[in-house]
Amino acid sequence: MAALGGPATTEGFGSIARACAAGRADLASRGLEESGARRLRLFSTWEITRYLIPVATGHFRRVLKENPDLPQGRSETEGGAKWFTLDEVLRLRAHFGAQGSKAKEYLPYRPKGQPAKIAAVANFKGGVGKTSTAAHLAMSAALDGYKVLVIDLDSQGSMTSIFGGRVADEWQTVFPLLARHYAQHLRSDNQRRLDRGEAPVPLDDTLSEALDIRATGLVQKTHWPNIDLIGAQLNLYWAEFQIPVWRMQGRGWKLWDALTDTLAEDGILEAYDLVLLDTPPALGYLTINGLAAADLLLVPLGASFLEFDSTGRFFDMLHSTFSSIEEAENMAARALGRDGLAFQWDAVRAVVTRYDAGQQGELASLMQSYLGPTLSPHRQGYTALIGQAGEQVQGIYEADYRDFNRETYVRGRETFDATYAAFKSLLIGAWRRDERALAEAAE
Repeated sequence: MAALGGPATTEGFGSIARACAAGRADLASRGLEESGARRLRLFSTWEITRYLIPVATGHFRRVLKENPDLPQGRSETEGGAKWFTLDEVLRLRAHFGAQGSKAKEYLPYRPKGQPAKIAAVANFKGGVGKTSTAAHLAMSAALDGYKVLVIDLDSQGSMTSIFGGRVADEWQTVFPLLARHYAQHLRSDNQRRLDRGEAPVPLDDTLSEALDIRATGLVQKTHWPNIDLIGAQLNLYWAEFQIPVWRMQGRGWKLWDALTDTLAEDGILEAYDLVLLDTPPALGYLTINGLAAADLLLVPLGASFLEFDSTGRFFDMLHSTFSSIEEAENMAARALGRDGLAFQWDAVRAVVTRYDAGQQGELASLMQSYLGPTLSPHRQGYTALIGQAGEQVQGIYEADYRDFNRETYVRGRETFDATYAAFKSLLIGAWRRDERALAEAAE
């Protein structure tokens, strides 16, 4: 009884929440400038030539000396290593792409005329490394030279925190995009009602306001020069209650197309190379929108029986959910003589995260034997670098390698480099397949 303390109350939840908020603010302040903004670290010549621009260190230095108009970097000590901002690295990459050896690929591949690819990271089991995987893929792609938009669909806002986003309310999230899509449907439906001599359904203030909002107006810059963000906060969860109300009012509204259509309509797929969606750990309406919009789907899971079992149930729910949507839509399509609906993804891959080879090797191999190519053969290991970066509320690519010995740093980033390499092969393959299909259709 003494250990129980007094009875817990609703107000007690508020006290706990305020304590967590204070702690969260303290943790989030690490890595921030005095202004409260995040700042991306600098990159050394060693790091640039090893990971970012495929040239020998000596040649890199000669090119800088021969081209004084290029960024020259800065030294922290006289005669010490040169350090560059990522903006400067991107300028240097562009120079090597234009002037360097034609036998090397300095610039990231994206075929002309092809829209951005959308990748969703999803699993309805929490704690599987979903947000961490999505964030590191965004950072990897940015270091590779791609322009990335990260969209946080999780009302917990963890991805938003990683990129230093500030979101006041649901009107700075994807919520108004979903509302706009429904408002456009309702407006079209009202025109049909008027044509039949029926009274229209009035648009409320929320829907009227949403009609004027575009995705470009929701985008925030981050401390990464080529990563932008549409953030999330707790009020975004309201969408899970509002969307079914709209669906009841407008049975013909294709709610699963809301995010896909608005991103395309607002030019997002032309403005970026890659759009990364971090979804909630539940198969709700926000997750359905994210999965329906995605070209590539990654499903992180740990190498444990419970996570393997839970992931199997996740895929079962995906099958049931999207099959039921297709079945309902195709019944109406057949009646009207239209083409049916069939959801398609360029690729779906499960990825083992937080992997411990000494403890989980046998189970991971068993999972591989059952899932085959659906499970990526690369397993994302857990290292000291990953643990310390997490404590500092940053990604491993934001960690300064001087805080570790160089071997620890190299080993730590290898696991995420390999995750990105596997993802990039899917990305390029999907683009190339689309490019060839377009060329064949034109013949």
